[in-house]
Amino acid sequence: MNLSEPPASQQVVGKYRWTICALLFFATTVNYLDRQVLSLLAPDLSKEFGWSNSDYANITAVFQFVYAISMLFAGRVVDRMGTKHAYILAIVVWSLGAVMHAYSVPMGEGVAAMLGAFGMAAVPVSIAGFMLSRAVLAVGEAGNFPAAIKATAEYFPKKERSFATGIFNSGANVGAILAPLTVPWIALHWGWQSAFIVIGVVGFVWMAFWHVMFDTPEKKLGAAELAYVRSDAPVQATQATPGAKVPWTRLFGYRQTWAFVAGKFLTDGVWWFFLFWLPKYLSVQYGMGKADIVLPLAVLYSMTMIGSIGGGWFPAYFMGKGMAPYDGRMRAMLVIALFPLVVLLAQPLGYISYWVPVLLIGIGASAHQAWSANIFTTVSDMFPQKTVASVVGIGGMAGGLGGVLVSKLGGWLFDYYGAQNQIATGYMIMFSICAVAYLIAWGIMKTLVPRHKEITDL
Repeated sequence: MNLSEPPASQQVVGKYRWTICALLFFATTVNYLDRQVLSLLAPDLSKEFGWSNSDYANITAVFQFVYAISMLFAGRVVDRMGTKHAYILAIVVWSLGAVMHAYSVPMGEGVAAMLGAFGMAAVPVSIAGFMLSRAVLAVGEAGNFPAAIKATAEYFPKKERSFATGIFNSGANVGAILAPLTVPWIALHWGWQSAFIVIGVVGFVWMAFWHVMFDTPEKKLGAAELAYVRSDAPVQATQATPGAKVPWTRLFGYRQTWAFVAGKFLTDGVWWFFLFWLPKYLSVQYGMGKADIVLPLAVLYSMTMIGSIGGGWFPAYFMGKGMAPYDGRMRAMLVIALFPLVVLLAQPLGYISYWVPVLLIGIGASAHQAWSANIFTTVSDMFPQKTVASVVGIGGMAGGLGGVLVSKLGGWLFDYYGAQNQIATGYMIMFSICAVAYLIAWGIMKTLVPRHKEITDL
């Protein structure tokens, strides 16, 4: 069975919604390609510019902090502008930000001079330039998930949303696979600057397809498919209207918002850690170079595709037993939250072979993607369409701030224990945090929203 196809019984109503899902998949692939170029080049860039682990952590933390703040506003922009135009704006900004990395050193000279003019502490030129580039990249990339989740809420009935989310979210894994297969080769043959430029330009190609193929469901779907999409949720029948405004203060008044915020804050940092630090982990712990890490990373991120798509499908099993969408998703998320516990064994068993931590971390990262496909969909389970992107943005901000804390903690631990030639201890601490985060998050979410409760007063 092809997981990207809906069941045969549903094909009679039309399949254009799956075309939209494919567009979201490719956008997410580009999104993760762009953000991972730096992590793959980090070992060489650290040597070239003399960065410490804390310096690298500061550069990645700038991305995560700006991403977090931008997520809050990105959700509002998507709800106000509408999905189509907001997505175009987002990918233009993040593609430009990706290309800017190639010119980080000359830009850094200007940033350092400006900081000095205001009497601020001097920042090394290379660090200042990469921080600026990461900030611009973050502003644009913050629009991806609010727009994609809103598009999914517009084009899919509730019973298909986590599956569709799992499919497009697997683009993150494909991007993570393609990056080590392409970035080192481009950097080796054309220079590290070309890697940022070539990967950054890909976003503009996607934008042309999105402009032609996406519009509101009423303009793109046949009558039968539109009726099917609107069939299973009273809230869904209310069409999202660009310009509709619900104050943030009202959204913060719902436990459903805080459940999503808590879940994202506690778990997003795990994915950021795996994405940004795994190349350095394999380099430091096992002495592996750019060419050596290609296969392990490709295997690891291939595993996460299974988690993303399978995790998106998993709640349907519980819904088939009569559970409401949210309740079925929470039951599935509890099972998913158990799998990252295997990451606790990554460091103790790493002496056997580097493949042991790679495979165990792969299971944990797969579980994260399964979790992600479901936690995003809890928002559209309970909130009306006109507020979906805003709530996703609020939770995304919380997740980004959690990512900042994880990156800063990791950088400090690796420098501290590295100075004592005990770097393995630093990784053991970080892997332990990653392992237990999901069970803690699930417990808080279940406490805040014990059972499905749809919001109808917005």
